Amino acid sequence: MYNLLKGKRGIIFGALDSNSIAWKTAERVHEEGGQFVLTNAPVAMRMGQINELAEKTGSQIIPADATSLEDLQNLVEKSVEILGGKIDFVLHSIGMSINVRKGRHYTDQNYDWTQKGTDVSAMSFHKVMQVLYKQDAMNEWGSIVALSYMAAQRVFPDYNDMADNKAYLESIARSFGYFFGRDKKVRVNTISQSPTPTTAGSGVKGFDGFISYAEKMSPLGNATALDCANYTVTLFSDLTKRVTLQNLYNDGGFSNMGVSDAVMSAFVGDEE
Repeated sequence: MYNLLKGKRGIIFGALDSNSIAWKTAERVHEEGGQFVLTNAPVAMRMGQINELAEKTGSQIIPADATSLEDLQNLVEKSVEILGGKIDFVLHSIGMSINVRKGRHYTDQNYDWTQKGTDVSAMSFHKVMQVLYKQDAMNEWGSIVALSYMAAQRVFPDYNDMADNKAYLESIARSFGYFFGRDKKVRVNTISQSPTPTTAGSGVKGFDGFISYAEKMSPLGNATALDCANYTVTLFSDLTKRVTLQNLYNDGGFSNMGVSDAVMSAFVGDEE
């Protein structure tokens, strides 16, 4: 432990259970001396074990629907009050697709479901930042991070409309990040994480295949949820004060690979 976040205050969205990246991040932030409020949608909180995490990290929980401006305004106001000052870091770890959950193909979307997924997975990030910005709730040199995935740039057929949501999420990070940086000296980035066996990820058809393929492609292998938590801690720390508007790959090198020996061997066999 390096006390990288000693004295820093934040909000962590999306911790559901011990498999979730937000959960691992909360544990690591706590170990590095940061204090935070935990939040999730009321329905997600009933499904998960967030109370256990709150007790472990000495944190309070404020339920909030991240698509509701009213809920977010209440969340930010109460967080500043509970933590005793402005916010230094925020993790947006939220994603949901009803089309994926209900098995609707990308070429046969229910657009009401699509809209809901976009609102939860991407538009909520804009809403979170807009509330933080308007309430002047962030300290200078604060850090906001959202979690993304490589499907924002490349085709993963079964990732469905979540790919569009992640592309939109990354665009919001750049566009809002400009204004947050210019006006408040706050940095905004996304992390494009390896496929990770979380509750959300496991709902995608063929996700085990994504994981296996990425593991064979990546020279360092897949990044784990804990790896992502550690990377997020560095982005919350003062060591990355000039890093902003970036989509940062935490994927063992996958994003720069064309093909690997292991993948080639799986298709043509080892000729030696």
